[in-house]
Amino acid sequence: MCSCIFSMYFQQCHMIFRNHSNMMICCSRNISDYYRQLCLAEFLYKEEGLNKTAIGDFLGEREDMHLQILKAFVELHEFSDLNLVQALRQFLWSFRLPGEAQKIDRMMEAFATRYCNCNANVFQSTDTCYILSFAIIMLNTSLHNPNVKDKTSLERFISMNRGINNGQDLPNELLTNLYNSIRNEPFKIPEDDGNDLTHTFFNPDREGWLLKLGGRVKTWKRRWFILTDNCLYYFEFTTDKEPRGIIPLENLCVREVMFPRKPYCLELYNPNSRGQKIKACKTETDGRVVEGKHQSYTICAASAEERDDWIESIRASITKDPFYDLVSIRKKKVINTVPEK
Repeated sequence: MCSCIFSMYFQQCHMIFRNHSNMMICCSRNISDYYRQLCLAEFLYKEEGLNKTAIGDFLGEREDMHLQILKAFVELHEFSDLNLVQALRQFLWSFRLPGEAQKIDRMMEAFATRYCNCNANVFQSTDTCYILSFAIIMLNTSLHNPNVKDKTSLERFISMNRGINNGQDLPNELLTNLYNSIRNEPFKIPEDDGNDLTHTFFNPDREGWLLKLGGRVKTWKRRWFILTDNCLYYFEFTTDKEPRGIIPLENLCVREVMFPRKPYCLELYNPNSRGQKIKACKTETDGRVVEGKHQSYTICAASAEERDDWIESIRASITKDPFYDLVSIRKKKVINTVPEK
């Protein structure tokens, strides 16, 4: 590869990981392109004090240079004789997964390839490892995120992973051991900010002041809304660190509605659960977190244009989770595979 292209990539690295003198050897003109890749991968893997969010974003890029560095980075991990949860613990601690689905796809694909190379007889294909890895990550969220009320049981975890080993089932003992490992100890995820909510709200899909109609007491209150990660959060003040309420958008729809003396309203509702409360939570003035009381949420914007913009943004967020698409396509492929005789 042309040295000027390498220079561009290493300038980018300097901007992201500046103030680290060990970076200089990676830029040396006296080593080959291949060894530069290895050197940079080793720097990202071993150097202390780097921003792990920046590492994840950098490794997840799609350009060939990034893909080669990602491959070298993953190959620095030794997964031999580790079960899948143990390997994931090591891998997910070395950087922070980026938020973009395609970046996660590339990184988990590289992980699955490396794990199967280190443990040749565990799975019949890298697709199996890829799917089960995502299932474990989702299990970790289900069991240890306090906002998830419907906890995944062992039986459900086994059921959701049937047929993923090239059309065959994985041993129940293997899945049980993986489940128990996550249940007993959640993944330790790098927190560069020291505050996961701060990271969540740092780059929202949309934010702004809106009026929200109360659940039991039908009064309008001005709230600062943040739309991110398929959730709608609202705060009393923009400076608040914790939201007053959280509305997960899964299974919800949004539409324009008319309301007396409030012409620019939108409504969040569940089309399949009429008369039932939407799964949401709010923080009371005394600090207690309680279940929301709304069967639907009515929200008012300041203008028709603002209302339409919010509706468009919410609909974009509500669309099927891209991670689901990544896994479901792979899952359909392996379940429909006819085992070789």
